[in-house]
Parts: sequence; C-alpha cells; structure tokens
Amino acid sequence: MFNLVSLIIGFVALLCALVAFLPLLGWLNWLIIPLAIIGAAVGLISRGTAGRNLNLLVIVVGVVRLLLGGGIF
Repeated sequence: MFNLVSLIIGFVALLCALVAFLPLLGWLNWLIIPLAIIGAAVGLISRGTAGRNLNLLVIVVGVVRLLLGGGIF
C-alpha cells in the first residue's frame, strides 16, 4: 500500500518536473524536490522499491535542473 502511495506521489512530482522544464518555471523545482523527498520517505516504509526509486529519480532531475538553471549556485 505504501509503495502505491509513493508511486502516485512520484508520478505527480514527475509531471510537475516536466512542466518545470519550461522557461521561467524552474522555480517550481523548489516545490517538487520536497514533494519527491516525502514520496521517497513513504517508499522507504514499503517493501517494494519502485516508488522509492521513482522519487529518487525525480529528486535527481530536479536538482540537475536547478544546477543548470543557476538556481543553486
């Protein structure tokens, strides 16, 4: 059950991350990363690893996008 919740959170965060690739919407990654961290935490509780892995991928995508867009440094 927790894996399903984690997958749902991960898909929502992934869809938002795709929207955040549009110009002038990079700030949205600052909201997506915490959402994916919550999803990864829920995924850690479950036996399955799919939800956790999806959320970790979304976190990496969000951080890389922030690095490329100059949002971190």
